[in-house]
Amino acid sequence: MMITYFWKFLLNSSPKVKRAMWKWWYQTLAQYGLNLNWTFMNYGYASLNGEQVPELEEGDEESRVFIQLYHFTVYHLALQNKRVLEIGSGRGGGGSFVARYHQSEEYIGVDFSQKAVQLANKLHDHIPNLKFVCGDAENLPFDDNTFDAVINVESSHCYGDMVAFLQEVKRVLKSGGKFSWTDFRIKSNLAYLNNSFEQSGLKLVREETITENVIKALDEIHDKKMTVIDDYVPRFLKSSFMQFAGVKHSKVYDAFVNGDTVYLGKVFEKP
Repeated sequence: MMITYFWKFLLNSSPKVKRAMWKWWYQTLAQYGLNLNWTFMNYGYASLNGEQVPELEEGDEESRVFIQLYHFTVYHLALQNKRVLEIGSGRGGGGSFVARYHQSEEYIGVDFSQKAVQLANKLHDHIPNLKFVCGDAENLPFDDNTFDAVINVESSHCYGDMVAFLQEVKRVLKSGGKFSWTDFRIKSNLAYLNNSFEQSGLKLVREETITENVIKALDEIHDKKMTVIDDYVPRFLKSSFMQFAGVKHSKVYDAFVNGDTVYLGKVFEKP
């Protein structure tokens, strides 16, 4: 019960408290998530109606549901020979997929966890067009008009100021550049989210609700997640990791199923 209240508190707390608590949590994940094969931290995406899924190399198949969320995020973007920024890049699995399969000229992942950045650079240092740096989503360490595309996958719910984040996205994007965003929100927070997008000055070009796809992915990956948690996570953190991972019957999972939380995807263009 305490874990349930903790996660509800994280999603609904004040901006400063939210930023501090999520930063602590992701630093903890980087420290205790010792399985080096675990390079993704999203809930995944699964096909419902036979839509096209990406063809993957054999070594990427074990991460298919997580990769498919990135595929959904970038599918409508033309990234070949483009400069791409991912905000909230975590352990870098998504960056590895996009940099390799979509052949971007340069792919930079920025994350506020120094430990995650160090680990991502270590895990993916063999990919020449990919690198990771430490930075703040609300104060990006890049010049104006730098990137052709910006992506943000299941990360913005951690931010203290969504408006400030979107202003930074707009600032670093080139004119005509695309911003592709995927994340979940409690329904009671949707009005603030939509108002933040409206204030951004970015033009909405595509939007979709993918909650059912995410639930199916969570079902498909449940057993593997439980094995990783059992094998690699210290006992005192197991309950928290299960909530964070969205395993079956966790607070996060049940909120998706009962409709209290929705998962959205949106694509914007900078005028």
